[in-house]
Amino acid sequence: MSVAYEQRVENIQATAAPAPRTSPAPQRDRAIDALRALALLAVPTGHWLVGGLSLDGNGALHNASPLSSYAPLAPITWVLQMLGIFFLVGGYASVLSYRRSAARGETRSRWIRGRLVRLLRPAVGVTAVWALLAPLLYVLGVPETTLRTAATLVVQPLWFVLVYAVVTALTPYCVAATRRLGGWAAAPLVLTVAVVDFLRYGPYAASIPEWVGLISLFPGWLFGYQLGVSWGEKRLGRPGAWLLCAGGATLFALLLLVFHYPMSMVGVPGQDRTNSHPPSLLVIALAAAQCGAAILLRDRIAALMRRPALWAPVSAVNASAMTSLCWHQTAMLAAAIPAAVLGPITGLTTAPDSPTWMLTRLPWLPLFALLLITLAHPTRHLEPPWTALSRGPRILAGALAVGFSAFALGLV
Repeated sequence: MSVAYEQRVENIQATAAPAPRTSPAPQRDRAIDALRALALLAVPTGHWLVGGLSLDGNGALHNASPLSSYAPLAPITWVLQMLGIFFLVGGYASVLSYRRSAARGETRSRWIRGRLVRLLRPAVGVTAVWALLAPLLYVLGVPETTLRTAATLVVQPLWFVLVYAVVTALTPYCVAATRRLGGWAAAPLVLTVAVVDFLRYGPYAASIPEWVGLISLFPGWLFGYQLGVSWGEKRLGRPGAWLLCAGGATLFALLLLVFHYPMSMVGVPGQDRTNSHPPSLLVIALAAAQCGAAILLRDRIAALMRRPALWAPVSAVNASAMTSLCWHQTAMLAAAIPAAVLGPITGLTTAPDSPTWMLTRLPWLPLFALLLITLAHPTRHLEPPWTALSRGPRILAGALAVGFSAFALGLV
């Protein structure tokens, strides 16, 4: 057989063979997914536990918190405040996605646009649905005060989506900072928050305008994300993780015991100082300790995730991550608003004004979780691209979302 003939056969076979996949789907990093699921589940659990409701004499619901009446509950928020870990795994996953996008030849702006749209769709969806639901509930006799309370609770977690969208857009700059400074790229963010805290709470606090605190908003939450980017770029390893753990824990204790920072990691009604809005140095310290521990435990977590019984729920949570974040307050309201008609119900619509309230709240959490699962089944379709909708319905959904957000913020 001639060489020319063999070459022609090889050409025909190459033409007939299916083209290889140029961008195979990346294999799931089960440890990262487990950390993300843990941080995600902490959000609804925290809101359901420390975010109570109380009835007034007119049968209307109001926001209330057990932290206002019983300060020793504050350490619970140290465990439930896991946004540092969420930003850590977000930065880690984003830098890998960004790297794959660059390998495919996609532009930076296209990658950022895709990530932002993916983040914002569920938030627009929940607020647009509530914009239609609120007038219906009002017609059915739900008090306006209850609707304003509900609107505040629905919009409350969505600040996180906005902040996360901004830090995601900064991914290319985080990568550049990591390649220049390594794991120390997050250090300037810590310094920024420390300076702002000194201005707000130091000896010259009386002469500092309130807006100065907003300077900490993005550096404070970008801290964990930057650590995640450095981790994904392999510039943050176990030595750095040990430093984060020890340094974060030490700083956390120092801020509480010596500088008397508020103990609660979330805002407490009636207190004029908060650690989370905007994030204080105490939030940075907690995030550092949590992120260091997460990096150190990654291999052990990955080993645990090889067990199907553990991986199945983690996979389910990650499959509807944004849905769970956006709709968990609606799940609680789905139980509380109808119950308000019956009067005060222990742990559901009774004021959280005693240390035992938390114990009466716990039995309601499985119901809230079941309602969230029920809501997630239809609403998870808001996460994928809205390819079935033309431009008009998309604009309408955006307008409804803006209108409901304005109502929640008391602008209308």
